[in-house]
Amino acid sequence: MIVSKDKIQLNIKKAIGTLAKVQKMIDDDVYCADVAHQINASMGLLQSANRELLKNHLSCCGTKALSAEWKEKEDFIEELVRTWDVATRK
Repeated sequence: MIVSKDKIQLNIKKAIGTLAKVQKMIDDDVYCADVAHQINASMGLLQSANRELLKNHLSCCGTKALSAEWKEKEDFIEELVRTWDVATRK
């Protein structure tokens, strides 16, 4: 169960709104740096939602997986590493 579901959903909704604003800004030929600022804001909101989701995953699913048999622990650790790699890729 996601403890911070409301916070995650709020950040996703804000990001969607910001991206809609970005599309309009591009259509309206707004100054590039201003558009880039809004894109960065969207990315920040999505990163925040992702962090909350991963924190929840660790506290709920991680606790369960890490107290299980070795194979399940190993699978969870691999999943966590893959998720971290994707989240931190630039």
